[in-house]
Amino acid sequence: MTKNVRLALVQMRDQGSAFACVDQAEKQIHAAAADGANVVCLQELFNGPYPCQSEDHRRFDDAEPIPGPTVNRLAGIAKELGVVIVAPIFERRGPGMYHNSAAVLDTDGSLAGVYRKMHIPDDPLFYEKFYFTPGDAGGFQPIQTSVARLGVAICWDQWFPETARLLSLAGAEILLYPTAIGWIDEEKAEFGAAQRDAWITVMRSHAICNGVFLGAPNRIGVEGKLEFWGSSFVASPTGQLLGQLSDHEEGILIADCQLPQIDVVRTHWPFLRDRRIDDYGDLTRRWIDHHDTTTKRCG
Repeated sequence: MTKNVRLALVQMRDQGSAFACVDQAEKQIHAAAADGANVVCLQELFNGPYPCQSEDHRRFDDAEPIPGPTVNRLAGIAKELGVVIVAPIFERRGPGMYHNSAAVLDTDGSLAGVYRKMHIPDDPLFYEKFYFTPGDAGGFQPIQTSVARLGVAICWDQWFPETARLLSLAGAEILLYPTAIGWIDEEKAEFGAAQRDAWITVMRSHAICNGVFLGAPNRIGVEGKLEFWGSSFVASPTGQLLGQLSDHEEGILIADCQLPQIDVVRTHWPFLRDRRIDDYGDLTRRWIDHHDTTTKRCG
């Protein structure tokens, strides 16, 4: 039997308030479900502006618990429509403990799992280390839903092949990378095209190397000094783009993920089979130091 998962990525701009953002997301989720979507993935920190362009303690007031107001509202929508919703929010886990997280809501409205961003950047206008604690050790675990086994990660995680590999080895069928990435004003003209191309290329590579489907919904619009470049896309296990949105407009991307294709691709491109796991121990080291400089001479 063919098992098809119809994946929807929602690409939105900030709506000005948390309530308006969730309202807009609800409209988009309804539209996606009407088009047959089984899984709907929202962008990173979808229910407000991207908070990390400066270090401002007032922004911690925007964080919510899981479950909490936004997640509970989306849980009702998931149950009403019978869809899986991936909802990335600024999570208040406990006093002084905040995460960049994604709640995964199953088709019955239950909380299937929570992913907490593992790799936390600290770059100009992306001062995330000020706000977010990394996820707990062992956090690269797929989340089982009634529709598919989802490997959820968030934005900066997408640059690390280890994330995609561990999620895939643990059985993820679709990798999802909700994202907030864009151009800095003074860099766009010189570096913009290369930055966006690298972003797409590295994730297509994850899909190919692991033989999985992959979706990346990104923010859109100008916030402060950042112009989020949208370009949300879905890639197949062969790296083929199954669809992509524009870099300047809101939208919904719908793509069919035929899950049996995973086995076909991995059989013909056996990258997982041919790994030399017996010789990869040094991957757990921070750096491989070469202190022995002795030169062996012949003759």
